[in-house]
Amino acid sequence: MMDYQFIRNDQELEQFSNEAAKADAVAIDTEFVRTRTLYPRLGLIQVFDGKRLVLIDPLEISDWSAFNALLTNSSVIKILHSCSEDLETFWHNLGVVPSPIFDTQFAACLLNMGATLGYANLVELTLGVQLDKGESRTDWLARPLSAQQCQYAANDVLYLYQLFPDIYQKIKDINRLEWIFNEMEALSLKKTSQLPTQLAYLSIKNNWQLHGRSLYILQQLAKWRVEKAMKKDMALNFVVKEQNLVEIAKRQPTHKGALFKLQGIAPQEARVHGDEIVNIINEAKDVPPEMYPPAIERLIEYPGFKKIVSSIRQLCQEQADALNIPVEILGSKKQIHQVLKWAWFEQDETRELGVRPDLLSGWRQPLLQSGIESILGKSIKE
Repeated sequence: MMDYQFIRNDQELEQFSNEAAKADAVAIDTEFVRTRTLYPRLGLIQVFDGKRLVLIDPLEISDWSAFNALLTNSSVIKILHSCSEDLETFWHNLGVVPSPIFDTQFAACLLNMGATLGYANLVELTLGVQLDKGESRTDWLARPLSAQQCQYAANDVLYLYQLFPDIYQKIKDINRLEWIFNEMEALSLKKTSQLPTQLAYLSIKNNWQLHGRSLYILQQLAKWRVEKAMKKDMALNFVVKEQNLVEIAKRQPTHKGALFKLQGIAPQEARVHGDEIVNIINEAKDVPPEMYPPAIERLIEYPGFKKIVSSIRQLCQEQADALNIPVEILGSKKQIHQVLKWAWFEQDETRELGVRPDLLSGWRQPLLQSGIESILGKSIKE
């Protein structure tokens, strides 16, 4: 238990942010709500600088400049745990992401304490404290927050700060500190990058089933869905479910009544968005074939795909064993597929995002790139 202070105005936030900027490290967590929205809605920010533990009420704050300066202060380490969603929350609500970040979940992986170790488990493992998880599904936008909610939120940074020094020193002792900062920089870049809406169809499952005009319609529907979701701040599948986009592109109903009859289409999808969907389909009739997107490439269709995946997986396993880390943290199945798409495909999501594959960048690159190039029989420079 520790006293915490609620911050509900700009002046108090500025004062705390300026004081916390003198610390070597601060523990940070967020509470947010994301049920039907595209973007996370920030409900609370918790920060502990070793002296003061504060709960920042974002619903009452209008000037974030001092706090944003703290988040981006290169002299202050930001301690977070499993920070992927926190990065999205900060980016979409405050327009910045913390840096530099020491993620304790990733650090625990590098120390071979367990892959994707949860915060409560890490606290119990390192500090012997059992945390109450009872408020994990609370509505953080509701006011007033209860004492139980506030204590739950405060504990998220209280113990995070306490477990940090030991894990930090162990990481430093094995010369992997830069690996953590590098990994979090790469994650931040991904979270702040946006695939052009015109290419949203590349992420649609089963898009490979479509060709020609059908694929063009899927491209336009996926673009429309993302733009609609962004405008309304609505989760993508609450606009139209992903699998229904493929079905619509296959069947190409030309009037709203036909849309209602398609298998799997929710009546609300057809009722609310039917006119726009049908317009997209009808407009596609006049589009010349040269405007159609190229056929979707599939890894499974490449000669020797399974053997190459197995070889890269073995390379990752050997390196992981030598480093005494879980192989999943070095090279997962998804990351192996990512690098093969980069090497083989004409159109690749990773390239379109302006980033390199995980296995060919950052701390993994010197460990894996030459071996991957040897397996592929080609140099990968771009």
